[in-house]
Amino acid sequence: MEKYLFIGLGGFLGSIARFGLASLVQTKTESLFPYGTMLVNIIGCFFIGLLMTLFQERFVVSQNVRLLLIIGILGGFTTFSSFSYDTFALIKSGNLFAAGLNAGMSLFGCLIATWAGFYAGENF
Repeated sequence: MEKYLFIGLGGFLGSIARFGLASLVQTKTESLFPYGTMLVNIIGCFFIGLLMTLFQERFVVSQNVRLLLIIGILGGFTTFSSFSYDTFALIKSGNLFAAGLNAGMSLFGCLIATWAGFYAGENF
């Protein structure tokens, strides 16, 4: 149960940070292009790379701290960071086919799923 509390607290904080930063950037740019979302995704990807490397190679932290920061905060901030890390880990391990498959299936699978959701919502 303790794990879920750390993840939930982190998710709460990450989601608020995502909304705040994306809204601020979008308001400042006054553009239809989603600069706020793109910036959130880039920042999230940077931090998952940084934290995972530090936790694996330099610092020992408890599982609860990892859950709070990686799954909770960064997961609430952007799930794109998890996708990016998983794909990068496959590249780093030399499994380029799996990395390409993950990237391609994630991109096209999610776009198709979004279309299907729109379609279902419009036709119910």
